[in-house]
Amino acid sequence: MQSNRGQLHSPPGTGGSEDASASQCIHTRLIEGSCLHSGDVHIQINSTPKECSENPSSRNIRSGVHSCTHGCVHSRLRSHSPSEGRQPDDTATESGEHGISLGIGLLTTFMYANKSIVNQVFLREKSSKIQCAWLLVFLSGSSVLLYYTFRSQSLYYSLIFLSPTLDYLSFWEVLWIVGITDFILKFIFMGLKCLILLVPSFIMPFKSKAYWYMLLEELCQYYRTFIPTPVWFRYLISYGEFGNVTRWSLGILLALLYLILKLLDFFGHLRTFRQVLRVFFTRPSYGVTASKRQCLEVDDTCSICQAEFQKPILLICQHIFCEECITLWFNREKTCPLCRTVISDHINKWKDGATSSHLQIY
Repeated sequence: MQSNRGQLHSPPGTGGSEDASASQCIHTRLIEGSCLHSGDVHIQINSTPKECSENPSSRNIRSGVHSCTHGCVHSRLRSHSPSEGRQPDDTATESGEHGISLGIGLLTTFMYANKSIVNQVFLREKSSKIQCAWLLVFLSGSSVLLYYTFRSQSLYYSLIFLSPTLDYLSFWEVLWIVGITDFILKFIFMGLKCLILLVPSFIMPFKSKAYWYMLLEELCQYYRTFIPTPVWFRYLISYGEFGNVTRWSLGILLALLYLILKLLDFFGHLRTFRQVLRVFFTRPSYGVTASKRQCLEVDDTCSICQAEFQKPILLICQHIFCEECITLWFNREKTCPLCRTVISDHINKWKDGATSSHLQIY
């Protein structure tokens, strides 16, 4: 009855076209619903079957529906693609910001601990044991926290001449790994200096501690020289692994050149380290013990600390100083503080507990 009633009100010859138009509109709304369900495309169509039949651009509607269907499919594929979840530029920017923040934190920690250790060594008997213990805990905690944060990359492998667990190393990643390892090594040896500071003076006198500071610092610099070798060598060898023959040859040449430079650096540091070992075991004296009469001739007062002599030492220039005072002086100078006579043939660096701020990156 409904179809006959529609035919009575419609002109002849239009029934088939209206049915086709109605089916097309229904199909359009079905596809529209699927697009709205996906949440990507929103098309508002309020046409009735009669309007669809009278619209001359029904072909354009079908093409739009077809593009809508493809848009829905492609949008679903993009939503499930893991590579589109985060842009590479955003990841690189975030990594760079974290690297800069970490570098500033490590540098600040080093500067604070280094200055504090030098101040405690300068105070000698008046050094604070609590401050030394706090520095030891602070350096140890910073190192453990850093390695725990990046435990998935096994950065501590670099301390034993192994490469971290990374499949591919870029140039900036190599610099990042080498820089972190260098700071951690400084923290370790600074912690050892704090342990020496905690040793009572009746067990290890101030003069012996100064030689231990010097030995630890030279050993730290010597060890830090070779730590970056495996990481850089792996990077240079793999530089041309997936490239052409020219790039592969360049990587091999750079690796060989790096090893040659390391060998030259090795012999240079070896000569310096042997001198430090000789000074550590021989412990040359700057003079002889001054007598009581000699001390009274100069009012029994040290020219450096302006206090009464403590273990007075008579230099070859006949000037008298406290043993600890003149030891600290010759950590930086070669001459007498008063007459500038050359007393020592070389400067015994690092006896004041300082740590080199040089960053070993190659």
